[in-house]
Amino acid sequence: MAVRVVSDSACDLPAETCEAFGIEIVPLTIRFGTDEYVDRTELSTEDFWKKLESSSMLPETAAPSVGAFEETFRALNDSGAEGIVCVNLSAHLSATMQSAQVAAKALDGLCPIEIIDSASASMGIGILALHAARRAAEGADVATISREVNERRQRQRLYAMLDTLEYLKKGGRISGAQAAIGTFLSVKPIIAVEDGKVETADKPRTRSKSRERCIELICARPIERVAILHTLAPDVDEFRDEVIRRSGVDPSTVMVSIVGPSVGPHLGPGCVGAAVLYKR
Repeated sequence: MAVRVVSDSACDLPAETCEAFGIEIVPLTIRFGTDEYVDRTELSTEDFWKKLESSSMLPETAAPSVGAFEETFRALNDSGAEGIVCVNLSAHLSATMQSAQVAAKALDGLCPIEIIDSASASMGIGILALHAARRAAEGADVATISREVNERRQRQRLYAMLDTLEYLKKGGRISGAQAAIGTFLSVKPIIAVEDGKVETADKPRTRSKSRERCIELICARPIERVAILHTLAPDVDEFRDEVIRRSGVDPSTVMVSIVGPSVGPHLGPGCVGAAVLYKR
């Protein structure tokens, strides 16, 4: 059997895509107060958004346990995997990487296991995991896949425009006063994930200006691959079409994915953006 690919549920790859490419997903856990759910298993993406919009509290996410990764790695080894490449949520954003690394070390002696920090989130992870899976299907070995994924990680960015400041306030990233002023001024901030960290890329006013600026940032350089992400944004199709038009990428290669509960609480509903892999 070829090299197998593992990721965590923060990658936001649809279940059917994971099945088609043979990508194994280790889920994070989401807590709404005292209620705890396993991502994708006990709480679907659709149910998460319904619950989030009706909740007064911001849910918390927890990294998968070391045991969850061990179980996945061992099962793949036992099924005949020649090696495992595991692409995870940025170590700056979660302890997921640490759990995967500890699990791989504990299973030393099985097939080769490479743990890779995506330095990103959502479809930023997904793009890298998909590349790994495609190359595994072509027969590439663990070392080759790992080298290619690490190289692409350096050329990747994630940009997303937020529609509301409410969830930044709930998460303690801005004060209530800042949120109130920003809302009054119709500020729609754009965030960027670069080198594994979340930064503010710009603070346009009004959704239309923010969307335009976000597309400008995405299309600022020649694009190798792009994936659109959103949190139930009503204008996601228009956003996708404009990114395709300006970038000139093949429309058939552009995936559109709804952000799930591992990342969604920090964005809030109405967000739209893209994970983009730039050409060399």
